[in-house]
Amino acid sequence: MTAVTKVAIAGSGVAGLATAIQLAQGGVEVDVFESKPELSSLGSGITLQGNALRALAALGAWVDVQAKGYFFEGLTLRAPGPDAPVVAELPEVKTGGPDFPATGGMYRPDLARILLDHAVAAGANVRFGTKVTGVADTADGVAVEVDGSPAGTYDLLVGADGLNSAVRELIGIATKPQPTGMGIWRSFVSRPASVEHSELYYGGPVYIAGYTPTGEDTMYAFLVEPAQERVGLTDEEAVALMLAESQAYGGPWNDIRADLQAGAKVNYTWFTQHIVPAPWNRGHSVVIGDAAHTCPPTIAQGAAQALEDAVVLTELLLAADTVDDALWDEFHARRLPRAQAVVDASVQLGQWQIDHDREADAAGLIFGISHRMAEPA
Repeated sequence: MTAVTKVAIAGSGVAGLATAIQLAQGGVEVDVFESKPELSSLGSGITLQGNALRALAALGAWVDVQAKGYFFEGLTLRAPGPDAPVVAELPEVKTGGPDFPATGGMYRPDLARILLDHAVAAGANVRFGTKVTGVADTADGVAVEVDGSPAGTYDLLVGADGLNSAVRELIGIATKPQPTGMGIWRSFVSRPASVEHSELYYGGPVYIAGYTPTGEDTMYAFLVEPAQERVGLTDEEAVALMLAESQAYGGPWNDIRADLQAGAKVNYTWFTQHIVPAPWNRGHSVVIGDAAHTCPPTIAQGAAQALEDAVVLTELLLAADTVDDALWDEFHARRLPRAQAVVDASVQLGQWQIDHDREADAAGLIFGISHRMAEPA
């Protein structure tokens, strides 16, 4: 017996598909509603810490992820300059435990495709081009409206529809993501043989310059700057800006600039942060993932925390007989303090850069924060 037999999920991102996989594998009827017309994800890379890999293993997706990504130990800190001098070599903490690499990188659309394939194989019904537009609690469930028409009554609606969650608004949660003052340029480029793990450059004209391997021949590069209005730029203008801001960084950045000049695409987003105070549920609806919390990617925990939300929620739903206050109390006790710690730590590291507090130790901050993530959720 499970607490639910029929569940609606809004959103086909990491949190939504992970929830769909686990519930469908547990025999639950699952409908996923995605407002976009097809599976889509920004065409750059994603960094996955060990705790994200541990969660992907719980979904049965680790073997496929391992085949598509690039996994490694260690983190190098460099300084600006033509020679890109190494400042520190950090032994990364295995936040997923001894059975998983410390960190990995992969092409973001590849991760999305793997999770979708696993959800469909498990029996989830994924409908693209459909948006949840109405929610009404009933005596024993939730009536869901999609694109203005009734879609059915479900035991639970999971709002995993991202940063600008429609479900969050529909169920009356007012908390919304707030800008942190940073923006990030990202580009998917080729990997020089010299780059074997993530490297970060602190100082210079931007807050952080860095790159993470995503495959034998690929990696993604990024520059973190003060948040600016970058809408309406042509591809050429965006590339020119990223090129200009990268000039202070040598070493592998010379290869990255060559790729940018050869036509590599770039994208730009702002960092945000928020966390919905408990409870994350309203009646028979709940928000998870980016709908419930966001953090700057300064410690690469966004996807990991979304995965942990999904794993914990589905574990509880499949083990219980009913969705009651005891279930929600346990869910919030396991997820809220951890998500809050991640948001706080991510913002702390970003704020250190904004304040230019050179008395603080970047290496020490990063290493200390990593240790906080090592405990299972």
